[in-house]
Amino acid sequence: MTVRTYTKSMLMAGLLVLSIGGLLLHSRIHPVDRNSSNFVPAITGILSILIVPLLFLFRKTIAYGYVLNGFTVIIGTVTMAHFSIAHWPAQTTVQAVLLNTLLADILMLWGKFFVGKAIFDLEFFGYDAVKEKKGQTIRYPNMGWWFVHLAGVSVVYYLGHILWR
Repeated sequence: MTVRTYTKSMLMAGLLVLSIGGLLLHSRIHPVDRNSSNFVPAITGILSILIVPLLFLFRKTIAYGYVLNGFTVIIGTVTMAHFSIAHWPAQTTVQAVLLNTLLADILMLWGKFFVGKAIFDLEFFGYDAVKEKKGQTIRYPNMGWWFVHLAGVSVVYYLGHILWR
């Protein structure tokens, strides 16, 4: 087994384990049988377990896996942040924000994003230790592109929440 194959398989295992853990955590906290709106994250979790790793396996489809993984993270971040704000702790302390909001869940979700980004970057930019990473920050597939989309989805979500109460 080459270093490339080993590294990719370990990152794929990490992506899969994070996705399964996220779905199980969400299923425990927000069961689908209690609220029909919990179907969306459940379906997203199943996509993250079945489709995203499958797309990451093949070079032809890895960009689709990268984008699907990134957007599931953005959607999860925006909706969990909204849920945390809507159910804000009575006393705002550092401990309350860290332990009584979904901040920890959001951070775990971004761990899934970074594992997917590592798989994508290693496949497209190579495994050469001395090769310099280039490109404009704001352009795909760099982090600026994701931050623009996170901001855009957040604004659209907020406007939808305000306009369709």
